[in-house]
Amino acid sequence: MTSYSEYRSPLGILLLAATERGLSGLYFEQHKYFKGTQDWRRDDAHEHLLRTKEQLDEYFAGQRQVFDVALDLRGTPFQRAVWDALASLPFGLTATYQSIAQRVASPKAVRAVGTAIGRNPVSIIVPCHRVLGSSGALSGYAGGLDRKRYLLALEEKNDRGTETLIPAAADFFTGGQRQLLLQE
Repeated sequence: MTSYSEYRSPLGILLLAATERGLSGLYFEQHKYFKGTQDWRRDDAHEHLLRTKEQLDEYFAGQRQVFDVALDLRGTPFQRAVWDALASLPFGLTATYQSIAQRVASPKAVRAVGTAIGRNPVSIIVPCHRVLGSSGALSGYAGGLDRKRYLLALEEKNDRGTETLIPAAADFFTGGQRQLLLQE
């Protein structure tokens, strides 16, 4: 049985999903590949959901760089290999789709790697936002490029240990429309 709860983040409301084995989903509003809560039940006291919320609070406050919540990810063996490679990306650093393809021993499968990254069911926790195009440009993020930019800026500030740890959401969005202010 999948349980879910909502989490208010600087990037909007996140829908968190978990089974008895661990976190199975983290979805943004208008998440590109979210299929809905069909047979799920709301459970705001679910152990894995509460732990995830605590760790997200710490992450957004600049007090956590590594997540250690239990995961219950469902995917093909190739997708799981890609997600494992993503999970090993250090906080504050980025990789390219090509380097992830090489890491999973499929150097010619860059597009397949991109597809697997896009299907990552636990954005932020398994840090797909740390993957950039070969030129270093932002590309693809199921939660939207504005959120990807925010997460990268958050990690950059926290990694440098500056006094102002959290980028203001207003630097990335306008009002309730979540429109990107910065140009690519």
